[in-house]
Amino acid sequence: MTQPQPFQDIADNLSFLDDWEDRLNYLIELGQALPPMADADKTDENKVRGCVSNVWLVSNTDHAGGSAILTFRGQSDAIITKGLVAVLIALYSGRPASEIAETDAIEWFRNLGLSEHLGMQRSNGLVAMVNRMRGEARAALT
Repeated sequence: MTQPQPFQDIADNLSFLDDWEDRLNYLIELGQALPPMADADKTDENKVRGCVSNVWLVSNTDHAGGSAILTFRGQSDAIITKGLVAVLIALYSGRPASEIAETDAIEWFRNLGLSEHLGMQRSNGLVAMVNRMRGEARAALT
């Protein structure tokens, strides 16, 4: 999968930030820029299992044009995790389900230099979010 422009913009911005604290602040800013999620969407069904903090993901599938295109919305009550949600949305949202299902976001996070600074709990939460998004893409293909 080629990198979607929103994700490429994040990657470009991160490439200018050498210090982990600067990268962390950028992640926080990305999370703060996420549109708010209605309380009605913060349901048990939308909650991501495997995250220590509360994370909710909502997907919509558009089958127009012959292929399933997924868009995602997300939110978290933890500021850093919220930034991770924003990066995943930039990578996956608006893409064909087949590309999402095949794209390992964890590898992209490694390439960006983000994963080595995440603690075990955040790393596990990131994997849970990626699995959820890729699972929804696989479901849209069936």
